[in-house]
Amino acid sequence: MSTADGDAEGFTTRILHSDRRDGIEHGSLHKPVHASVAYGYNDARDLAAVFQGSQSGYSYGRQSNPTVEALQRKITRMEGGVGSIAFGTGMGAIGSTLFALLERGDHVVSSSFLFGNTNSLFASFAGLGLEVDFVDATSAAAVARALRPETRLVFVEAIANPRTQVADLEGIGELCRQRGLLYVVDNTMTSPWLFQPRTVGAGLVINALTKYIAGHGSVLGGAVTDTGLFDWRSFPNIFEGYRKHPPQQWGLQQIRKKGLRDFGASLAPDAAQLVALGAETLALRMDRACANARALADMLARHDRVERVFYPGLPDHPEYERAARLFRHPGAILSFELDPKLDLFEFLNRLEVVVSSSNLGDNRTLAIPVAHTIYFEMGPERRASMDIRDTLIRISVGIEDERDLLADFERALAGG
Repeated sequence: MSTADGDAEGFTTRILHSDRRDGIEHGSLHKPVHASVAYGYNDARDLAAVFQGSQSGYSYGRQSNPTVEALQRKITRMEGGVGSIAFGTGMGAIGSTLFALLERGDHVVSSSFLFGNTNSLFASFAGLGLEVDFVDATSAAAVARALRPETRLVFVEAIANPRTQVADLEGIGELCRQRGLLYVVDNTMTSPWLFQPRTVGAGLVINALTKYIAGHGSVLGGAVTDTGLFDWRSFPNIFEGYRKHPPQQWGLQQIRKKGLRDFGASLAPDAAQLVALGAETLALRMDRACANARALADMLARHDRVERVFYPGLPDHPEYERAARLFRHPGAILSFELDPKLDLFEFLNRLEVVVSSSNLGDNRTLAIPVAHTIYFEMGPERRASMDIRDTLIRISVGIEDERDLLADFERALAGG
């Protein structure tokens, strides 16, 4: 797999040596934390040139920081893109990007299988005049039927949370290419190690850095990456002032100015360094977590106290072949419906290795009762429309020893 820089080094080698090859102060192997918020210039003309964008440099910590920029270069290399912008959280990345690019009356087609907070965000934008249609993104035909003349972008997640539906990523990518639409893919559930959305034509890629890329459950962050595949000259909402740069830069420039600067969801430099350190072992951690997830899914699918298991690596999953074709592994997220005769909360309380927690992508295996937590605000009707049952449990599989993980579930299922 080649990089955007044209070399042929492996994924982990590129990330491990990214900072050093870009040049680091005092020969350090990691980009240090630059905690300064303000940057001074001996010549005031230089300060003005930086603000106007005619000269590279740093103006204010909300918009740019050397530590954060080093992380952005890593994310860009991971995704094979042309540039990235980091944010304080994954939701900050999504919200700031939509805020920067969309206007009242614009139309968005979105997957109906969205992460709960993203769903809530779209509902909030709809209240401000943005029109959103939610469709079954496992079908490009469903997306096509929802398109309108005022459609500006299509938004999907590579693997849905928590039911693990896999969007028709290739079909939607081709549809967006034919119609000249911006294609935005949230890659959080797969990570750049399992899948690069640029391979299916995505123009923008979102990652919640909090999850697999950072990996240790110790830091919040998000990022948007421009793959260089979308022709921004066809996007009507670019402000005239940002059109003085080459067209390939228009999207990120507007997101940086109207999103990051104006919306203010900045990533702190100490958080950026934690994300960067976690990113070095992404491939190693994901390989282990995905192997554990496959073993756990197989065990749960055979267990008589489990009703249904949702995991793209199981042959009976509706998008099994699609996941096998597109992804390096079918992911480390699964969900299952517990036998309704078992008490859901008592089952979770019997788990000793697994932690009851709402995060994803941690090194530790985490479990959560979906309908009672992250999908509770949606109400019973919306949950029913998404087939989110009260017995559904989501598992974010970690890197524990496989035998310990399986034994923990065996014990918990045998009790009660």
